[in-house]
Amino acid sequence: MDVTLEETVVRLLLDRHATLAVSESCTGGMVAERITSVAGSSACFEGGVVAYSNEAKTALLGIDAGLIEEHGAVSRPVAEALAEGARFRFGSDFGVGITGIAGPGGGSIDKPVGTVFVALVFENGSLVNELHLDGDRRQIRELSCDAVMRMLIEQCSGVE
Repeated sequence: MDVTLEETVVRLLLDRHATLAVSESCTGGMVAERITSVAGSSACFEGGVVAYSNEAKTALLGIDAGLIEEHGAVSRPVAEALAEGARFRFGSDFGVGITGIAGPGGGSIDKPVGTVFVALVFENGSLVNELHLDGDRRQIRELSCDAVMRMLIEQCSGVE
């Protein structure tokens, strides 16, 4: 029987007695849905925020509006701030932030459709990956979620 990425994430979090919170923009709650689809996830998943608008990012997650204005909502600093906001707001061990352009519109020369930033913050640091994904809207969102799961697996596997 194949084990899904989210099942692996939940097992690793449970093994380490660690908790997770997410802040999602372009994925619209898909990361939270995938994690909570796993039986037992309530013991490790604290919650999530879908912050699609810039106003929601600032009001719900405490992101500085100047940061968004300076770098754009789809950027490395904003993804990291989303992750930090989720971790802080929910008091979790790990925080995930994800922001991007799923398409089909909204892209630019500098940030084309498929540009996604995924961030993971934890007590001793953070990781932010810039992705350039191909596919339709649904595929880009799913691939973004997969990237988050892989980041969590890698980080949790290295934590003793």
